[in-house]
Amino acid sequence: QVQLVESGGGLVQPGGSLRLSCAASGSDFRAYTMGWYRRAPGKQRELVATGTSGGKTNYANFVKGRFTISRDNAKNTVYLQMNSLKPEDTAVYYCNANNVYLDNYWGQGTQVTVSS
Repeated sequence: QVQLVESGGGLVQPGGSLRLSCAASGSDFRAYTMGWYRRAPGKQRELVATGTSGGKTNYANFVKGRFTISRDNAKNTVYLQMNSLKPEDTAVYYCNANNVYLDNYWGQGTQVTVSS
């Protein structure tokens, strides 16, 4: 079992930045691929970025060059640095952990609102 707790969401103006954090507990953090997903109002949940413990990352096209996923394996924490935020980035952002055994865990989500 893995417990995930996100933090760092909030209200930001267009062009601003936020950093989301996701603290994991309960199992071997390094064994999991960590990811961020989001769900905007009226839309399905979509992938934002993923990162393995070995440093391999993957990004959705709509965030490339603006968002950066990173992880601190010593702190069991994954981050999402979001720059140049746009109103269309408004969504609930969810942290995810999954492994090769198809274990899959989600955090409770954190709201990000981009508005002037």
